[in-house]
Amino acid sequence: MVYIIAILSVIFLGLAIMVVSRMAAVVKSASGSVEEGQIGMSNKINGALFLVFLVLGIIGAIWSYLHSVQYFLPEASTEHGRRTDFLFWLTMGIITAAFVITNTLLFTFAWKYQYKKGHRAAYYPENHKLELIWTVIPAVVMAVLVFSGWRAWRDIMSEAPADAQVVEIVGKQFNWIVRYPGVDDNKLGAYNYKLINSSNETGIDYTDEASFDDFTSPSELHIPVNKPVLLKIRARDVLHSVFIPHLRVKMDAVPGMPTRFWFVADKTTDEMRNVTGNPDFKYEIACTEVCGRGHFSMKINLVVEDEASWQAWCKEQKPLLNTTPELADRIPTSLKAKAAKYLPTEGTQEAAAPADSTTARVQPSGGASLVTATIR
Repeated sequence: MVYIIAILSVIFLGLAIMVVSRMAAVVKSASGSVEEGQIGMSNKINGALFLVFLVLGIIGAIWSYLHSVQYFLPEASTEHGRRTDFLFWLTMGIITAAFVITNTLLFTFAWKYQYKKGHRAAYYPENHKLELIWTVIPAVVMAVLVFSGWRAWRDIMSEAPADAQVVEIVGKQFNWIVRYPGVDDNKLGAYNYKLINSSNETGIDYTDEASFDDFTSPSELHIPVNKPVLLKIRARDVLHSVFIPHLRVKMDAVPGMPTRFWFVADKTTDEMRNVTGNPDFKYEIACTEVCGRGHFSMKINLVVEDEASWQAWCKEQKPLLNTTPELADRIPTSLKAKAAKYLPTEGTQEAAAPADSTTARVQPSGGASLVTATIR
């Protein structure tokens, strides 16, 4: 350990001596005692290298952009997404122009105003006109960008239209669960986190009659095209984030704090397949908050289809109350009659009989009706 400290001490001492010698050289140069020969050709070479670096840097930046274009997302499939993209590229254009102009001046001046014998730098103690220009122009540009961004944010985060299709998406480690308000109304039933279990993953509260026709989908989210869709977002465990890149939709799912996001998708999945030239294209919903070891697998597909196809798909789905009849135990007695049509019929229950049971059908004589018996 002592040897290491000794070696480091020698190194730092050498560095200190080098810095002091450099400072002495700078002081000597500032006093005007430096000789022309001491500057030599290196000053001109350094000035030229500034220009070379500027040109190569611009060429590299242009190449990087052109090379990356192939990886850009296609045009957004929502109006708000296209508006967001416009603001992004407007901001990038202004920043890029300012960057190129300032750095071009910086490197050009370093070459143009290199040391020349007999030339002295001009000193301006103050220049109010110049100060006003470099203060007002950035202030105006910033004000325009901030105001444009605020207007876009205000419109995007405004209240959803009254006729918006309501869908709930719930994040949990490590998948999404989608809940629909059924086909009888466009109203999601209440939920209670205390009711969450293996058969009721979103905690639907069946004391609320609006929940009777709710159904869930753990693998896909179906929405109609050209119709406002209101996503009601929540999380069961840790922080997640709903991200639909082709629709430019992104909103965090926060435990204990429901969030929302509404949008209008104006390109169906089939239309996007034509746009991208990819017959296997699918809209994807991913999680963009690292939520655990299985975060990478937390995604589902989004299907955007015409109204008729979407309605037909919804009618094919069965309420969770139908597929999981034990949830009916929570229905108040006063509402059981209303819930009856959503519960499985006797024939459905027969079809869902356990695999280890035997079902016998007996046709009595005398034209009596069919008798079905399940024997375990």
